[in-house]
Amino acid sequence: MNDASITPVQITGDIIRLGQFLKLAGLAESGAHARELLVDNEVTVNGEAEARRGRQLHRGDIVQLDTPTGSARASVA
Repeated sequence: MNDASITPVQITGDIIRLGQFLKLAGLAESGAHARELLVDNEVTVNGEAEARRGRQLHRGDIVQLDTPTGSARASVA
């Protein structure tokens, strides 16, 4: 994948929790859906698998969602 396939998502503060970011970026429909994605090991942050919904993200972090139906990438901007 190249950088053009990464969708930048603006946040208002300096940090955002992963569960909130998944919803804001449109990668999860709800907090419960975000939890399911994390439990199913479908989320990576900066290339490393992540299962903590409360993981703090900072500007520049890249979140990738890999599901059987496809992949999506978003960066914290």
